[in-house]
Amino acid sequence: MTPTRRQVVAAVAGVPLTIAAAPAAPAVAAQGRRTRTLFIAGDSTAAQKYADAAPETGWGMALPFFLGRSARVANHAVNGRSSKSFADEGRLDAVLERIRPGDVLLVQFGHNDAKSADPARYTEPWSTYREQLRGYVEGARARGAVAVLATSVERRRFDTHGGAVPTHGDYPAAMRALATDTGTALLDIQALSIARWQELGPEGTKAYFNWTPTEQDNTHFNPPGAIAVARMVAGELLRAGVLAPRDVRRLDDEVPESWIAWPPAG
Repeated sequence: MTPTRRQVVAAVAGVPLTIAAAPAAPAVAAQGRRTRTLFIAGDSTAAQKYADAAPETGWGMALPFFLGRSARVANHAVNGRSSKSFADEGRLDAVLERIRPGDVLLVQFGHNDAKSADPARYTEPWSTYREQLRGYVEGARARGAVAVLATSVERRRFDTHGGAVPTHGDYPAAMRALATDTGTALLDIQALSIARWQELGPEGTKAYFNWTPTEQDNTHFNPPGAIAVARMVAGELLRAGVLAPRDVRRLDDEVPESWIAWPPAG
């Protein structure tokens, strides 16, 4: 069964708020009244999906449902990218060309950074991964924008006893440490999501992932899963002080799956 809205909200609210070690960023709302843009730099778990990929849904597609009129989303996340390949392809430069003072750069990488067989994407958690992330943080700050680091949302993996298993190795810890070192706001989506998957269990989580008997995708989301993760992200942006209360909405409300749309490919 798909979890109710109350279950989703309760699960997120039940995770201790001490998971974010970095100090809160100043609220974007304090920097004026113009509409601010929240840029997403990330991978396939956040990316825009098109009609040929439906029902696969990136959480970035659902994030606007939780933001008020004072904030808009520019989703630059792309399938298969790591913190290294995203920057090497010039995608970070493209974001930094568009970002303005008071905007937000939300960075979530880690899924593909761990692919050690691919030198175009691989980064080592405690060295090159942190170096790459530092480039995103410094690039945003140099332009007067607010940098935000988000640990990778967890995959659907369970042990034989039904316990949710972390799959990202040292990457979340390395990002947490960098957030502390640089005073960057941290959204610990890895911790929030694995706690939620543990509550749902092996069967319940199938309702959140792009999981069918023929395609057992334990990484990417369907509409309910994307909505649930976007709710976590918006709630954490509020908790961390990156967004003010007037910048968010519907955190406790039902968001219909029918609001998700997949535009034509190409």
